[in-house]
Amino acid sequence: MTAKTEQIDFVWKGVDKNQKKIAGEITARSALVAKVQLRQQGFRITKIKPKAKPLFSSRPQSITSGDIAFFSRQLATMLASGIALVQALDIVGKGHANASMQDLLLSIKADIEGGATLAEALTKRPVYFDELFCSLVEAGEQAGVLDTLLDKIATYKEKTESMKKKIQKALTYPIAVVVVAVIVTAILLLFVVPVFEDLFKGFGADLPGFTRMVIDMSQWLQEYWWMLLLIIIASVFTFSYFKKRSKPLNHFLDKMLLRLPVVGQIVSKSAIARFARTLSTMSAAGVPLVEALRSVSGACGNILFAEAVMKMRESVADGQRLQFAMQQVGIWPHMVQQMVSIGEESGNMDFMLAKIADFFEEEVDNLVDNLSSLMEPFILVILGTLVGGLVVAMYLPIFKLGAAI
Repeated sequence: MTAKTEQIDFVWKGVDKNQKKIAGEITARSALVAKVQLRQQGFRITKIKPKAKPLFSSRPQSITSGDIAFFSRQLATMLASGIALVQALDIVGKGHANASMQDLLLSIKADIEGGATLAEALTKRPVYFDELFCSLVEAGEQAGVLDTLLDKIATYKEKTESMKKKIQKALTYPIAVVVVAVIVTAILLLFVVPVFEDLFKGFGADLPGFTRMVIDMSQWLQEYWWMLLLIIIASVFTFSYFKKRSKPLNHFLDKMLLRLPVVGQIVSKSAIARFARTLSTMSAAGVPLVEALRSVSGACGNILFAEAVMKMRESVADGQRLQFAMQQVGIWPHMVQQMVSIGEESGNMDFMLAKIADFFEEEVDNLVDNLSSLMEPFILVILGTLVGGLVVAMYLPIFKLGAAI
């Protein structure tokens, strides 16, 4: 299969058969190919050049997990309706509002037209299609039930995205309030406290220790605000850098998250729900348990749970039942172990895992809904400490002066 050559937009000027001046645009692989195409149409070219891009052209849209979930649902629906795979990819690709997604789907279509299977085409693009996605598609192609497996993938992706968005929504409010409180505090220290400082100089008396401390903070911030800003930027950059590359750091952070009140429960139950939902989907697709557990470990969203799943995989590979493997790692609730045991004994593992996922997804929903109300007391304490403390510090000398009079 030859590599796909990028198409370029050209603007050209020339004359037609009647020697009349004419201009236009054409898309081709090169200027030479464009000239040949125009000459075949009866035009004599006098000038051709690549079309200039807009100065303030918009950046290409990124491809999100939601786009992948929507694509899975659309493709499953079309295949179930009897539309051929290549035609379905063409319809979904050309009709997508995201230009980046259009390019992705049309490139997948080109690979399939070149003889690749859908699973092989997706495997070439691991940034957008993880091992789980590719494994399920491959299983669907081999069993001749690609539409059914894509429908299960879409359901899995939609539920995962829904859970992620709810958690993000619950955390957005407290984070936004704390950021605003910090900004307000900085404004007070930079612009309001200096006014009071000038006023206090005329008192001719010693200032209370708390007020002196706030004034010292204000003076330091006025002089070294740039240093503080650099420290914050450097800290954020360093944290992001090592979080992407340091396994010990991620292990420590995930462990600490599980110990936090409320948040730890959300992370833990979310990981259990992802484990159960992913394993249920792969079990229903007929993927062998040992192979499925390798993909499931990456879908848990927490390193401790991922490591537990990999230990379970080793035990299952040695011939143990999944329930006993879960007991050995000691991270799974008793209810989950019992339901898995029932699923193994009844031969209905995918159904029982789906029920576990439904239960814990509902638990996560309830915890997320209550998170904002549980966070409000802490937010009030933070606001009262930062803003209220500054106000009290500025009025203490005035109260002291009033008492002396």
